[in-house]
Amino acid sequence: MYGDQETVRKILTASGDTWAVVGLSSNRSRAAYRVAEVLQRFGKRIVPVHPKAEPVHGEQGYASLADIPFPVDVVDVFVNSDLAGPVADEAVAAGAKAVWFQLGVVDEAAYARTREAGLDMVMDKCPAIEIPRLG
Repeated sequence: MYGDQETVRKILTASGDTWAVVGLSSNRSRAAYRVAEVLQRFGKRIVPVHPKAEPVHGEQGYASLADIPFPVDVVDVFVNSDLAGPVADEAVAAGAKAVWFQLGVVDEAAYARTREAGLDMVMDKCPAIEIPRLG
């Protein structure tokens, strides 16, 4: 419902290859760690965004989207639904082209605001599941 196949394909193939992954830390047991690994394997540059600002998968981490000193194309959100809306708003402010809320992350008001701002958005889906299907 919140990510038709056309939008999924557009974000994964045409929106750009620099993905800020909000909630990505060096914790190997977290889904964000594994999803970022898959994105890298498919040619995406991942940018870890986590309060610890630690490097992950060989990429420098940043404490917030606002701290990233270069443009990001897609903001992939791995935070609880109640925290996701402000992240989507930060993505709009940062000039991202698209926002992706992971499986289980749903905020209908944030979806509406983000789409109204002109960004593509997918919600409650996982790019690591979707990207191999494009083949």
